[in-house]
Formats: sequence, structure tokens, C-alpha cells
Amino acid sequence: MILSTTDYIPNREVIEIIGVARGSTVRARNIGRDIFASLKNIVGGELEEYTKLQAQAREQAMQRMTQDAQRLQADAIINIRLTTSMVVQGASEILAYGTAVKLS
Repeated sequence: MILSTTDYIPNREVIEIIGVARGSTVRARNIGRDIFASLKNIVGGELEEYTKLQAQAREQAMQRMTQDAQRLQADAIINIRLTTSMVVQGASEILAYGTAVKLS
């Protein structure tokens, strides 16, 4: 599966647009991470626990998007985007989406 944030794949032609491929996950903070984050908030610096949580969530959303494109029998996903939104206090959704296409 070819993944791209651009609207084309070099040296390949899009012959069919299949539809939108998407994948998402919702992640919540936990008390352990919150305690460390609160301490770090006092002294400043990167909240590494949340950085790791977000990275894992992005990876899972991308994997789910790729699985959706495979289900659609796509060769590639172009124009990939990632977005996040808060679902409830302390939990956010990561959404990965793009255009599933067939290539020549």
C-alpha cells in the first residue's frame, strides 16, 4: 500500500478514485500519566507521557486507515490527513483519512 500526503504518486497515474479511507482511535489519559504531567507542568518541558500516547494513537489510526483502504482494494491512499478532537474531558480522537485510489 502506497501512502502519500500529496495528491499524486510520482510516475504513477490515478485511474480510479475508490473513496475515502479512514481510521480512528479514541484515547484517554490515565491517572499515572496525569500525575507525571502535573509535575512536569510545574517545572516546564515536554510532556513525554502524552507525546508517546499521541504517537501510539496516530500509528493505530494510520493502520486502521490502511486496513480500510485494503478492504476497498485500493493500491494507494493519497492526500492523507490527520486530525484530532476532544471527545470528552480527558479523551481525544485521532482520525486519519485520505483518498483511496487505484493506480496504473
